[in-house]
Amino acid sequence: MNKKLSHIGNDNRPAMVDVSHKPQQKRIAVASGFIALEPETLRLIGDNQIKKGNVLLTAELAGVMAAKKTGEMIPLCHPLLLSKIDVKAEAETDGVRVVGTVICTGQTGVEMEALSGVSMALLTIYDMCKAVDKTMEIGQIKLLEKTKEDA
Repeated sequence: MNKKLSHIGNDNRPAMVDVSHKPQQKRIAVASGFIALEPETLRLIGDNQIKKGNVLLTAELAGVMAAKKTGEMIPLCHPLLLSKIDVKAEAETDGVRVVGTVICTGQTGVEMEALSGVSMALLTIYDMCKAVDKTMEIGQIKLLEKTKEDA
């Protein structure tokens, strides 16, 4: 299969995709990721005993902030007017799962915003817990769903 890359121009140089011909549509993307943590780290998080503060709430806020800045961080990503960003970090038996949902009405999708939000939330957890857990592992970052419908 020989598919043309959308972000490479005729001159073989990187180029932002022209979406001006596309209709405004409601776009939704959901992404998730996971950070594996030691049981003691999860206990400290649950008891709000991590010295840097409330880990889950801080991670959620960091995820929202990252989703808003995606167009500035990824070179060929369109800056978008986002309608909703929801990032949830929830402790599980062996770590924390983060799920991010992003919605906008626009001409291009919000997958990168959802993935950026999840990634930054996980990195924030790592940063806040690095003093107490040397075994943390971030992974399973993936797009779960993307939809578009007429606005």
